This record gives sequence, structure tokens and C-alpha cells, in this order.
Amino acid sequence: MKEKEIKEVVKGRYAQIAKQDQESCCPSCARGASSMLQTKGIGYSREDLEHIPEEAIMGLGCGNPTAIADLKAGEVVLDLGSGAGVDVFLAAKKVGPTGRVIGVDMTKEMVDKARSIATNHSYHNVEFRLGEMESLPVEDESVDAIISNCVINLSPDKSKVFQEAYRALKPGGRLMVSDIVSEGALPDEIKTDSNAWSCCIGGALEQQEYLKEIREAGFEDVQVLSSKEFYIEGEESQTLTKLLSITVRACKREK
Repeated sequence: MKEKEIKEVVKGRYAQIAKQDQESCCPSCARGASSMLQTKGIGYSREDLEHIPEEAIMGLGCGNPTAIADLKAGEVVLDLGSGAGVDVFLAAKKVGPTGRVIGVDMTKEMVDKARSIATNHSYHNVEFRLGEMESLPVEDESVDAIISNCVINLSPDKSKVFQEAYRALKPGGRLMVSDIVSEGALPDEIKTDSNAWSCCIGGALEQQEYLKEIREAGFEDVQVLSSKEFYIEGEESQTLTKLLSITVRACKREK
């Protein structure tokens, strides 16, 4: 699939989700479960969910990057692929009124939804920007921490995403991402399937390649903090492919 085609497929899928025409498509979520139960199942605590707007909880994602981000009062945080804002609102509680959290998403419907939730619940330290991860609408060295939850695998150019993340971080800043990777190469039937792409699978890199992309962008101390395996079956080949839901932390060198 070509880059433009991939982005249009992903935008269309998440626009529908924002309108609540479809349920979560993340493979880590249990089919038929509510968004609240799905979100608890991927690493969010009851306390987390009780302190953010319920309408932001859509069951998307494959982890809870804010849980390991060690966010501090007054910090500026950037969320890549922020969707309806669940991680933005969680981070906003941690950085407090002197901090700020910026969510970036390429789907207008998601940005509109997140902005509406923020306004309705009087969040004054968050903002949501329409933009792509490969060309972030933020200034150089302007954020203390970057988080992302099962979104970078949707990008057809992950090296550019990590380069942009590195550019946006202040020296000494940190990157915390939860994402889907593969163990071994994905079968062609999955890599060329538009539905697999929009469901966080078709664009999954092999784990070592994913970590290599982070290091080549300039990041140091790249660590896999958690890993959970699951399998998918090819519709044509009937073969099982092993995937991993991982959480990764990395740092930008101090000047």
C-alpha cells in the first residue's frame, strides 16, 4: 500500500470511531467489551479512569504510557495521535495548572471531539492540534516529554515520526510509547491489507527494527519496559503471526 492510501484508510477508520459509528479496533481489546473495560485491560487503573471525562475513554490503545512517564508539575507534554484525549487528560492531572499538554492527531473528527470534551470539562492546561506525526505542529525543543499509545504503528514512515519526536523534545527530554510490534516479518497478506493497517497490525515493524528506528533518530537509553504477546491468524494462509504489545522508554541527550 502507498503512503497516501494508508493515511486515508486510517483517517477514515478513526473518523468513524470518533463519531461512535464503530467500536475500538485495537487488537489488544476484547471483542464485544465496553470501552471502559477495554481500557482497564490495557493498563489503566480504576483511579485513572475515575478522574478523566468518560467520553474520552474509547478503548483505543495497547498500554498506558502516562503510567511510566514520571510526569512532574509544570512540564510540557506532547501526545502523538491523541485521539479523543484520554492520555492528554491523564497527563494534564499530573502536570497541573502550571504545566501544559498538547495532543496532536491527523483526524479532524478526533480533534474536534477532544476539544469539545476539554471545553465541557473546563480543562485549561490542554490543547489539541490537527497535524501529522511525521510533521509535528510544535516548535523545536519545546516539550519535556512525549507519549504515544498504539499510534506510531499506523504511520508508514516511522523513522520520520521518531526524528520529529527527537526534534520537539528539549535536551534531557524523554519518550514513552506503547505500541504493537511483530516477532518476525509480517506476512504480505497482512502488510497489504488496509483493514489490518487501520487496526494497528499491518504497519507493525519487527521489534528490533522498531527499536533501531528510535536509536537512529538520536535517542539513548532505549528500554523495553513491558511486553505482552498475542497472535493473529491470516485469513488466506491460516498461519499464526506473533505480535507484541510493548512499552518503550528512551531519552534525548542533555546538551
